[in-house]
Amino acid sequence: MSHQSSIRKQDALDYHAKGRPGKIAVIPTKETETQRDLSLAYSPGVAEPCLAIAANREDVYKYTAKGNLVAVISNGTAVLGLGNIGAEASKPVMEGKGVLFKIFADIDVFDIELNTEDPEEIIRTVKILEPTFGGVNLEDIKSPECFEIEERLRKDLHIPIMHDDQHGTAIISAAALLNALELVGKRIEECKFTISGAGAAALSCAKLYLGLGAKVENVLMFDKDGLVSKQRTDLNKYVQPFATDRTDIHNLKEAMVGADVFLGLSVGNIVSQEMIKSMAKDAIVFAMANPTPEISYEDAVAAREDIIMATGRSDYPNQVNNVLGFPYIFRGALDVRAIEIDETMKLAAAKALAELAKKPVPDIVNLAYNEKNLSFGRNYIIPKPVDPRLITTVAPAVARAAMGAGLAQKPITDWDAYELELSKRLGLDNQLMKYIFNRAKRAPKRVVFADAENLKVLKSVQQSKDEGICIPILLGDKNKIRRIIEENNLDLNEVQIIDTRAAENLERLKEYGDIFFNKRKRKGYNQYEAHKQMQVRSYFASMMVETGDADCVISGLTRNYPDAIRPALQIIGREDGVKKVAGMYILLTKKGPVFFSDTTVNFNPTVEDIVEITELTAKAVERFNLKPRIALLTYSNFGTANGEDAVKMREATAILQKKHPEMIVEGEMQAHLAFDNELIKENYPFSKLAEEGANTLIFPNLSAANIACNLLKETSDIEYIGPILLGLRKPVHVLQLGSSVREIVNMVAIAVVEAQG
Repeated sequence: MSHQSSIRKQDALDYHAKGRPGKIAVIPTKETETQRDLSLAYSPGVAEPCLAIAANREDVYKYTAKGNLVAVISNGTAVLGLGNIGAEASKPVMEGKGVLFKIFADIDVFDIELNTEDPEEIIRTVKILEPTFGGVNLEDIKSPECFEIEERLRKDLHIPIMHDDQHGTAIISAAALLNALELVGKRIEECKFTISGAGAAALSCAKLYLGLGAKVENVLMFDKDGLVSKQRTDLNKYVQPFATDRTDIHNLKEAMVGADVFLGLSVGNIVSQEMIKSMAKDAIVFAMANPTPEISYEDAVAAREDIIMATGRSDYPNQVNNVLGFPYIFRGALDVRAIEIDETMKLAAAKALAELAKKPVPDIVNLAYNEKNLSFGRNYIIPKPVDPRLITTVAPAVARAAMGAGLAQKPITDWDAYELELSKRLGLDNQLMKYIFNRAKRAPKRVVFADAENLKVLKSVQQSKDEGICIPILLGDKNKIRRIIEENNLDLNEVQIIDTRAAENLERLKEYGDIFFNKRKRKGYNQYEAHKQMQVRSYFASMMVETGDADCVISGLTRNYPDAIRPALQIIGREDGVKKVAGMYILLTKKGPVFFSDTTVNFNPTVEDIVEITELTAKAVERFNLKPRIALLTYSNFGTANGEDAVKMREATAILQKKHPEMIVEGEMQAHLAFDNELIKENYPFSKLAEEGANTLIFPNLSAANIACNLLKETSDIEYIGPILLGLRKPVHVLQLGSSVREIVNMVAIAVVEAQG
């Protein structure tokens, strides 16, 4: 956990408080609709699994959630970056840990905050909770107590347990170290280590490095009181093994001279460029104090060209991030029902991560980080957290290690089936938006907001500005906008505001009016009306983009859709060759993003219109680096009915398949069939969707598309983005009435990405 300067205090508080407070919830996994369901869930039906478990305790994994349930337990005494803040104050962090377990490894979590600093009370509490959980993640417990707590629990419990602050950092940094040493051609047995920090993470890192072959006599460790040496009498039993007998080293500066590896898990800004320069050739520097490293990335790489640098921060290369480890370590341990997480399993995770970094990087990862081709080297020694291969790489490595160590109670025999099961646990919904936002940040564009006299719009402008995705321009009454900014403590005083009715803009209004008159003089506008129309903000905004005074438009929050889209059509117009624009929504589902068209523009499209809508949508999906798998929907499956819509979608499919033989497009078909590739394979094996279901849905008319989209939005826990206008020459996006701040920010990011391309 680290503080990001771009996050405003109120935004963070609003995020945690909105809707249902907190970040995690318990949801039923079985049917509960009828009285019979409830009788099975509870009394009297629940007695049967109870009796089965009483007869065979191992059946608890068959009939309950224990096997996929982890306890995240803390007493809030060492919350990273915040210190000893207490049990209640640590709860948001523990809930956040639960979110990471779920989204990265599909593991359910109960967070448990204990109101005690007594190790004996913590140990007893965790021990008596063992029947509930398949594993225990200890978190943010201060040292040295955390060592004793974990040590004793590992001996007494028969489920996997890990103090992630110690071992998570150790495992990830060990993977980075293995690859860094390979790149510079050094042997770990010969390397000299200087370590700043003697807390839980630093000691665990040092111990794991010894497991990889490092020599304890080559380690110089520092705590807040100086060098950890045998002359000191204040060292606890966990630090003592790293005490040196050297007497010629008096401070960190002297210890850095000739060091091969610097490991920092202490405080920021304690290492200078001179100290970095004094290290051995091909220095390896892991400065992982958060949020401020022991030396900044910029200073370290400026000090010498041969450095390999890692930090705990996400905004620089080689982030040592615990999320690369703990979700997948527990996933593998739970799946073989390991009785503990031992050193061989940790080393297996480290080596699996190191190997993964050497493999070609998927496009989705390159795009998420605005890279053309990430590849193994000094700036890429550990995988990125969004790499979808982590779960199928680390979890099996940990599971194999547990089996090899004799710790697995449920060995895996079919590894191919296991990897397939792992890959199905996670969708790509969050990765799509990461890609869009990161790409927007690469080259922010000028976005003109046509409805800036609105608090939601101004809040979205603030977030977009904080994220660094755009250069905002606000249209509206300056006094009114500034009053809203001041009343809501927004930091937008430097943002350009244009009042389309102000005298200072008369010259620009005349220029825009002349252009508009020339465009529309034979389409119902006289000269006076053309100039008058430019005072309407949505027209003015579209003209700014048309003339190059801005790059994209966000409008429509306070207007109905047809009125908001008309200026874009009249001023900017369609792309060359496009006869009709269309509207697309993106729904971010558990199975990945699903694209809906046309949801907003065309009432009853013809066969030719359906073909064009499909082509525009396919092109848009490809811009998000996804292969469109398209289903043309109606109530008929491949000729089972001959109504107007069925025939229309059938004919459009035939045209598309002939025109674009490489396109994965299929129809006509019912909506449920589009997602059930097993059903397609069984009944319609000729279908192009037989191997994998659809991710892009084309509807026969506006009613069907709009109703389906809105029903899903309202009845499912699905985030959505849109409507995205397709087919215009330049990006203009019209918001739905009542769009939320988050929805507006998402649309800004998409508009910027379109303007870049």
